[in-house]
Amino acid sequence: MKKFALDQNDVVMVVIDLQDKLMKAMKDREKVYKNTRLLLATANEMNIPVVVTEQYPRGLGATVPEIKEKLKEFEYIEKTSFSACGAKLMDYLKLSGRKTVIMTGSETHICVFQTVRDLAQAGYNVHVVRDAVCSRFDENYENGLELMKDAGAVITTAETVVFDLLRAAGTPEFKVISPLVK
Repeated sequence: MKKFALDQNDVVMVVIDLQDKLMKAMKDREKVYKNTRLLLATANEMNIPVVVTEQYPRGLGATVPEIKEKLKEFEYIEKTSFSACGAKLMDYLKLSGRKTVIMTGSETHICVFQTVRDLAQAGYNVHVVRDAVCSRFDENYENGLELMKDAGAVITTAETVVFDLLRAAGTPEFKVISPLVK
């Protein structure tokens, strides 16, 4: 089923609002940083486009250094709407011609959920990386994942995404990325 398969030539990675002041309050932020860095390394190695959003950066700060240091080329979107689709994301995706979005970020039940819902309604295939999204409280995290699944998103993990994109062992990409999966 195409919905569950990832093709490096059809994928965009979106990192939602992993910002200084916001992340200080997040549960499991270190796990989110680790898995987002793994996904960014994979995107960098496989030439997958990356979009990074920041919600009102004057108030919530910039993207955390743990993530910023792993960014190579990326599209930056500053926003005030909770859904990134209210910003420039839809224009970027249309120009890219890609139809699948790998989603990471915070908060699961607010900005991530609203972006995923809007992307799904617009016909995009969305993979939400459950170990690379977070909320302040477990109940909100679980609620966000459930809502996104009901909206049609695939709920997955970072390793599932990475190995689906790699497809096989022994490739140059596999040799670079596999040591990072520890």
